Amino acid sequence: MAASLRLRGAASSLHYWSRRRWPAMAGLPAVCSRSMASKTPVGFIGLGNMGNPMAKNLMKHGYPLIVYDVFPDACKEFQDTGEQVVSSPADVAEKADRIITMLPTSINTIEVYSGANGILKNVKKGSLLIDSSTIDPAVAKELAKEVEKMGAVFMDAPVSGGVGAARSGNLTFMVGGVEEEFAAAQELLGCMGSNVLYCGAVGTGQAAKICNNMLLAISMIGTAEAMNLGIRLGLDPKLLAKILNMSSGRCWSSDTYNPVPGVMDGVPSANNYQGGFGTTLMAKDLGLAQDSATNTKTPIFLGSLAHQIYRMMCAKGYSKKDFSSVFQFLREEETL
Repeated sequence: MAASLRLRGAASSLHYWSRRRWPAMAGLPAVCSRSMASKTPVGFIGLGNMGNPMAKNLMKHGYPLIVYDVFPDACKEFQDTGEQVVSSPADVAEKADRIITMLPTSINTIEVYSGANGILKNVKKGSLLIDSSTIDPAVAKELAKEVEKMGAVFMDAPVSGGVGAARSGNLTFMVGGVEEEFAAAQELLGCMGSNVLYCGAVGTGQAAKICNNMLLAISMIGTAEAMNLGIRLGLDPKLLAKILNMSSGRCWSSDTYNPVPGVMDGVPSANNYQGGFGTTLMAKDLGLAQDSATNTKTPIFLGSLAHQIYRMMCAKGYSKKDFSSVFQFLREEETL
């Protein structure tokens, strides 16, 4: 199974929950009773740009953590605050029956779950495993099958909102899995996000995330192109951004995450495009969208072009910069 997953990795109705509208506890399915109102330790694997603040928000809500990251330095600040650090995903599974994973790629996720020291080596029956990585929906479905064989539950719950929302606890979670387990998952996810949406069966959370990120990439490129053109036509960038944001061209990339240095504070463009959501990860997500479009015979003309642009950026030294650095890329590519 692991081999087939690695191969994949290489290559209804909507339920809405918001922190402001907590559902009544009465009448919840018995299957959810193991987690409701419980402050037993939660496992967290993957403490990168997103996982670190997500884990900290669980701590703020009183959950003790059992953490692991492939880079030991990422665990140090958690160890310094008294959280338990272990040496493998299998160790996390041995000590916790609720585990959240936040990893960069399908291959990383497969390794954490199915590797030699993976979660499935020690997972307990009845455990709830929530993967907030952005991965191939097919990989999520395969992992769910393997987890189910072990008597546990797998849910995919990718996020939207970026590092800023992760820090403030305002992420949006798109959840796929057994509907009866949604209440158990939302108890934890609600500590890290202001919106938790049930999308359907396993894999539908990933489907929603892939569609969102494809649109985000397209809108970021469009914003960068519009800003670049306006600047070259003699417009002040702050004035142009103000006009766009009170006009029909307004979007998240223009009003919340503007790619032009000097237009906004507190965004990667104000910090030489450091931090945020990396260009490599955006190219990866667009690759997932491209694969899904191919498999479903869905035309994504702009999505495919966006994929090409971000792959080109990775090849030209932008791989570690935030994806909004597409503005800088356009400025430097006079002959694009």
